[in-house]
Amino acid sequence: MLTLDLTNAPRWYDLAPGVRLQLRPLTTALMVATRSDAAVEAVPVDASDEERAVAFAKALARRAVLSWEGIGDADGNVIVPSPDAIDALLDVWPIFEAFQLTFVSKGLLLDQEKNVSAPLPNGPSAGASDTATHARKPAKTAPRG
Repeated sequence: MLTLDLTNAPRWYDLAPGVRLQLRPLTTALMVATRSDAAVEAVPVDASDEERAVAFAKALARRAVLSWEGIGDADGNVIVPSPDAIDALLDVWPIFEAFQLTFVSKGLLLDQEKNVSAPLPNGPSAGASDTATHARKPAKTAPRG
């Protein structure tokens, strides 16, 4: 079953110990806007999948990040999210991976929800019909002699 979050409220995501981001919901509008982002469209045609993934993740994060905690500059001063700071944050490999796994993959999980087994013949998912057929064993015949 597809579960809808009708509140569409921002959520906090823990990406590393002491580092968390408040992000807009991953909506169709957010994904479409990100695909049309100038930085995403500027990726060369012959770019690798990895280069495309980084450009897309950064463009998505620039649109989705509302606030964060546990992020500072080289002197240890707390900084607020900005396009340059968000890009620098996603240049940190473990943060990039966590962002991909906890936020971006939510959109991909929906595809996996479609690939489930048929409902059980009884219980809350009743309704599946038995489509299997059993081959009959050939009848025994008397040996020819």
